Amino acid sequence: MIDKLKEVEKRYNDLNEELIKPEIINNQDLYVDVTREHKELRPIVEKSREYIKILKKLKEDREILQGDDKELIELVEMEIDELEESEEKLLEELKIMLLPKDPNDSKNVIIELRAGTGGDEAGLFVADLYRMYVKFAEQNKWKIEELGSNAIGGGGFKEISFELKGEGVFGTMKFESGVHRVQRVPETETQGRVHTSAATVAVLPEAEKVDIQIEQKDLKIDTYRASGAGGQHVNKTESAIRITHLPTNVVVTCQDESSQHKNKDKAMKILRSRLFAQKQEAQQKKIAAKRKSMVGSGDRSAKIRTYNFPQGRVTDHRINLTLYKLEKIMYGDLFEIINEVKLAYNMECLKASGMNDKK
Repeated sequence: MIDKLKEVEKRYNDLNEELIKPEIINNQDLYVDVTREHKELRPIVEKSREYIKILKKLKEDREILQGDDKELIELVEMEIDELEESEEKLLEELKIMLLPKDPNDSKNVIIELRAGTGGDEAGLFVADLYRMYVKFAEQNKWKIEELGSNAIGGGGFKEISFELKGEGVFGTMKFESGVHRVQRVPETETQGRVHTSAATVAVLPEAEKVDIQIEQKDLKIDTYRASGAGGQHVNKTESAIRITHLPTNVVVTCQDESSQHKNKDKAMKILRSRLFAQKQEAQQKKIAAKRKSMVGSGDRSAKIRTYNFPQGRVTDHRINLTLYKLEKIMYGDLFEIINEVKLAYNMECLKASGMNDKK
């Protein structure tokens, strides 16, 4: 552990020197990269210095225990207990901080919500999830942009996709991928029976052109007139876009903008992210196959959470966590539940890395 911390400290000091070099300052892309890495390492270095300071103090106190001053020994014994407790806590925090970072964690995300079983009630649940994520994004001061939607009657959606931009968005939102289930009495239910509906959440790291190369020859692009419920958003021109990626048969449509060019740009953004996600999922499946748990794997077929309205509870099935604050969660208070899933994921990664067994 100490060797790893020394490596981080050395890299941090090297970056300090690079940040004042003219060739770095005058190269904007390079300067941004160096600044980002410097910022990521700073909390580890600060925690590391605190940890090493405690180790040094513990060593000094233990040497005093070998002496003859009984009064001083008594004082040191009390201090050692506190220092050992702090050392253990800092060590666990450092282990998690030293885990390899997911290179996608800093990316923006595209989220796709789709109604599953449950008919119109599932569509209404999609609308509820969308509002929940919008509120959560607002609390995090992330930017939100709707990319496309397929509305149904009563305010629901068959599907809706949107983009979230901000610091560390994917690192937080990736744990939302999977099947979300709702249990409640629909407004149309006359006998008060609880119905179960579901929606699928896909969280895609936004892919840059450098992440995914798409050949023009691999695309089939169709245009058509936009349409919507009740004749809304109907255009007289063929502004709606449907893009088919022939090698994978992935189809993306976008019709929300009145401009064909804007719809195409949005559709290509979604297509790149879907293809990038497919590539990432293939790699994740290889990793997940080596683990017993699927926490944080992003498997969209896995049931991850149930929202039970009659009992006012939300249960995350991956970590067996139940919170009785459904109303707050539906209003965007996802911090506790996401942090608990993150912690479980990090502990699993620690176990897999072997760092949890030794200092």
